[in-house]
Amino acid sequence: MDRLTTTTIIPDAFQGARDDMSMQFSIVWDQIRAPLIIPLLRLAVAICLIMSLMLFIERVYMGIVIVLVKLFGRKPEKRYKWEPIKDDVELGNYAYPMVLVQIPMYNEREVYQLSIGAACGLSWPSDRIIIQVLDDSTDPTIKDLVELECQRWASKGINIKYEIRDNRNGYKAGALKEGMKRNYVKNCDYVAIFDADFQPEPDFLWRTIPFLVHNPELALVQSRWKFVNTDECLMTRMQEMSLDYHFTVEQEVGSSTYAFFGFNGTAGVWRIGALDEAGGWKDRTTVEDMDLAVRASLKGWKFLYLGNLKVKNELPSTLKAYRYQQHRWSCGPANLFRKMFMEIIRNKKVTLWKKVHVIYSFFLVRKIVAHIVTFIFYCVVLPATVLVPEVEVPKWGAVYIPSIVTILNAVGTPRSLHLLVFWILFENVMSLHRTKATFIGLLEAGRVNEWIVTEKLGDALKAKAVKAPKKRRFKFGERLHLLELGTGAYLFFCGCYDLAFGKNHYFLFLYVQATAFFIMGFGYVGTFVPQS
Repeated sequence: MDRLTTTTIIPDAFQGARDDMSMQFSIVWDQIRAPLIIPLLRLAVAICLIMSLMLFIERVYMGIVIVLVKLFGRKPEKRYKWEPIKDDVELGNYAYPMVLVQIPMYNEREVYQLSIGAACGLSWPSDRIIIQVLDDSTDPTIKDLVELECQRWASKGINIKYEIRDNRNGYKAGALKEGMKRNYVKNCDYVAIFDADFQPEPDFLWRTIPFLVHNPELALVQSRWKFVNTDECLMTRMQEMSLDYHFTVEQEVGSSTYAFFGFNGTAGVWRIGALDEAGGWKDRTTVEDMDLAVRASLKGWKFLYLGNLKVKNELPSTLKAYRYQQHRWSCGPANLFRKMFMEIIRNKKVTLWKKVHVIYSFFLVRKIVAHIVTFIFYCVVLPATVLVPEVEVPKWGAVYIPSIVTILNAVGTPRSLHLLVFWILFENVMSLHRTKATFIGLLEAGRVNEWIVTEKLGDALKAKAVKAPKKRRFKFGERLHLLELGTGAYLFFCGCYDLAFGKNHYFLFLYVQATAFFIMGFGYVGTFVPQS
């Protein structure tokens, strides 16, 4: 039998057409490569290197500050007056300020008992505290359960109010704003806010309220989050590493330098007078907490972060919930920056240093540049230089700076240092989602005001694990993420090209990163909740 040839399988006409197309593509590529592709790629590399330097300087600055804070022991009690509130025989319990505790919730079947129970267990004179449950639930069954739980605590003598409204306008901000309009709130001096999965310890108010009482310039006391499900899966470990840096370094630096840090939306106590002076809750973005903090800061109020006061809460353990959360956390700040930039510039109540800190450090570097440079540089531009070897990235930009930034980010969670490589790959993949959300916020595009409450599982997994295991059913498209898969294919192609023709051995990184994108693209990350 005669040996098969390409000409035998593909007719001459088609073979010629294919060769002709390849030749035409090659000619077009050669024509645009030198005058267009190379200059554009060099410009992209230069911009990315500048952004990398901005992020590097910011991280090093915060690292130096946090080391000095630890060396000189600048504890909150040394920077602000703190002493227990003293009993007064004549005034009795009226010597203690009136405190409102707000718990906004929305269809929180798994955690409503935990949060209401923790709030009702706060130690404070019973006639000087009001627990306010703001229930926006749309599920009638869950509404009934939450109301019954409130009635149960009320029967024990707890001053608890169950509040609902006939719409969800403004989402969480709308609920908090509506709650502040109640007549009984007029007698309150401070408001503590806890999301539905947060469980403060009984002494929370005793450790926070005295700072506000004795320091009239303070508007907010923010505590740290303590995650109860960090060991649930690899994705929650990765989140712990990112959030520990935020609390250990970013919040501490902002507080210690009297500069500015954002309210985390929960596990904090506000002076109601400062909240009102700042204009109250606004629902113009999906980060109503950051919005309020910036406006209060521009009024001259100061904030205090207590890193040693921890409040238990839950990390999102499903990829779907985490993606929705990260979209909100990335889109909201970018959109708020767009809305408040000129307001910050024109403000006359705060120093130039604080304006620079808020605009450059807080918003530009941390909320915009950090997301964009991570994805555009390491997942788009750097791989592209493999295809265009005329464009080179200096080793300090490709290796040294990202290595130092990564190490500085990881110091907040020493127990997870062995997971550093997984964290880098995970953050690079999530940077795609965050970059997309950042541009949506900056441009006020379609999903700019999307608000989807982060799903909390509570003890759902433990309860369902006891039952006979059932096979999870899902549609193929339910876990398929095309952007991640497309980026993974691009990185894999660049890796193959580098392996064949390259000289920098980038393919080692490109193959591993492509694999991470594929894993995330097919949804094989996080916890899978069995269907009941």
